Amino acid sequence: MTWVAVLVSAAAGYLLRLAGLCLPARWVSGERSRRVAELLPVALLAALVVIQTVVGGDGRLVVDARLAGVAAAVLAVAARAPFLLVVFLAASTTALVRALS
Repeated sequence: MTWVAVLVSAAAGYLLRLAGLCLPARWVSGERSRRVAELLPVALLAALVVIQTVVGGDGRLVVDARLAGVAAAVLAVAARAPFLLVVFLAASTTALVRALS
C-alpha cells in the first residue's frame, strides 16, 4: 500500500510539472505569478516545520523539547546567525530540554 502511495505521488508530481510547462507564457510572466512562485516554497517549508514540531505520532498537539529547539532556531535566524550555528543551537537546546525533563 505504501508503494502505491509513493507511485501515485510521483506521477502526480510529474503531471503537475508537465502542466506547468504547458501553460501559456503570458499566464506566468506577471509580477504576481513571480511573487507567488518565490514565496510558495518558503510557506510550504514553514508549514512542514510547524507540523513536524507540534504534532505527535497520534495526530494530537504536543508541546515538548522540539518546540524549544525551533524557538531557539527562530531567535538565531532573527539575529542573523550563520546556518551551522542555527542548527547547532537548535539541536543543543532540544537536547538540553530533553535532558532536564
